[in-house]
Amino acid sequence: MDKIKVMIADDSDFVRDGMKIILDVDEEFEVLGTAANGRELLNLAEKNRPDVILMDIQMPEMDGIEATKHIVEQDLGKVLILTTFDDDELVAQAIRNGAKGYLIKNHTPEHLKQMIKSVYNGTGVMEESILQNLAGKVENGEEKVTQASGFDPSGYSEREMDIVRAVAEGMSNKEIAAELYISEGTVKNHISNILSKENLSHRTALAVYYLTGRK
Repeated sequence: MDKIKVMIADDSDFVRDGMKIILDVDEEFEVLGTAANGRELLNLAEKNRPDVILMDIQMPEMDGIEATKHIVEQDLGKVLILTTFDDDELVAQAIRNGAKGYLIKNHTPEHLKQMIKSVYNGTGVMEESILQNLAGKVENGEEKVTQASGFDPSGYSEREMDIVRAVAEGMSNKEIAAELYISEGTVKNHISNILSKENLSHRTALAVYYLTGRK
């Protein structure tokens, strides 16, 4: 079985070294390199072509938002954003630039590994706490979602909107299927159709779009 090739970009030596140690002791992963900023990461990624990149947002020289944009444009790997509880808007920007998901830094080793595997296998991943933060901002009026500039529900059936809301709550296909009494295949088909309508690449981007009104 091929190992999942990972790169880590974070300006904290403690974070970089800690995650590298966690992954190095697991035979399913191979850490190709680490970087202290986005520019350094781009140079490494161009030479080594990782599968998944763990990307901090706030870094010197080139931050994770700009680095994500370059990584996605050049197809250098799938980006999993490393974030804190206070980075909601920055996370949304990174998702719009093509990141496949986001991970709170105070993760357990097993949670980190599972999130990397999910991104590697093509599944967008979301931290429930970040989604709740975004949802709270919408409810409090801090994020203005309008039909003119934001998420427009008029083109969706009631069932499709049920699924959009469930995705935004961080529910899996299995959980959505159980909640709505439909098959997982039906859920998957609905999500594919919704992503196609909005020209979005994955469910994480859909959740951010629904909660903030911005792609």
